[in-house]
Amino acid sequence: MTKDEHFEWLLWLADDALILAQRLSEWCGHAPVLEEDIALSNIALDLIGQSRAFYAHAGQLEGLGRDEDQLAFFRTDRDFRNLLLVEQPNGDFGDTIARQFFFDQFALLRFTHLAQQSFDTEVAAIATKALKEVRYHAAHSAEWMIRLGDGTEESHQRIQESVNRLWEYTGECFEPNSFQTAAEKANVLPHAESAHKEWLATITSILSQATLSVPNGTWMQKGGRQGGHSEHLSYILAEMQVLPRTYPDAQW
Repeated sequence: MTKDEHFEWLLWLADDALILAQRLSEWCGHAPVLEEDIALSNIALDLIGQSRAFYAHAGQLEGLGRDEDQLAFFRTDRDFRNLLLVEQPNGDFGDTIARQFFFDQFALLRFTHLAQQSFDTEVAAIATKALKEVRYHAAHSAEWMIRLGDGTEESHQRIQESVNRLWEYTGECFEPNSFQTAAEKANVLPHAESAHKEWLATITSILSQATLSVPNGTWMQKGGRQGGHSEHLSYILAEMQVLPRTYPDAQW
């Protein structure tokens, strides 16, 4: 991998975590039960911690003096490389859980691989530390999928609708492109096709336990990895970045 590709790859990791954390933090004080309010907030904090580590490492690699705050708060939506999935609105609780479920199973595969790769030992160390968190995230969202899918008639119907609605954003996790190919050759990302098969097998198994169906749709949204985002990201960044952009020289 070239230095630019290496930097881009780190932004993939950091941006996914940061934007999903921002979405989950919107539930603080609004979740259906107090325990879940705390759980979603803690997951958001875990993701922010991961993003900080990846941004700090990316800034050092870039060598232009940008730290984690500058990479998070002073880039535009076109500079962000997160998956379209993580920027989708929270919707109702089922939408949030389905989005989290799809991402968590992908993140678990990715972090397991990152912890074992030797191309970037700093990333391996970050991934090794984060794996405990990621395993909890994956178990938490999977348990909710089963609870909602195998619950009441209404909960089953609504979580199935959430799965159907968000399915078209899952393909980007395994989108084949030139950068993915370079990352695979450097062994920093798992092979997209084999990872997708493993992810799909896990998703299918859990949805079956939840008495839910895997959508049949094959058309997938894409563009986030290249900076082509939905309007939702602009609103997230406007809220997230307003204070540091208004007072860029502020010291706390």
